[in-house]
Amino acid sequence: MGRPKHFILLPGDNYGPPFGITPMPAYDLTAPYSPKGDQPTAIEQLVKGVNGGERYQTLLGATGTGKTFTMANVIAKTGRPALVLAHNKTLAAQLCNELRE
Repeated sequence: MGRPKHFILLPGDNYGPPFGITPMPAYDLTAPYSPKGDQPTAIEQLVKGVNGGERYQTLLGATGTGKTFTMANVIAKTGRPALVLAHNKTLAAQLCNELRE
């Protein structure tokens, strides 16, 4: 397996990464638009749940309603690492590209 390439520091951590490991950069959300409609409320509730230790939360929405953008905002606001799972390679590639842009 070898050594990991990244080491994630969470807010409040008072130690650095092991020698030779680059800290993972903070997620920087840059978008030409801002949350609209129900998105601000959803973002606020999801962030509150993450910070409150909620183990399971579900974000519902039809195709094209901005679920990926909503989750990008949640990831940016919580400052915590995220693991994104998808049920097929096509969706995985789409989510990867959207979150990377």
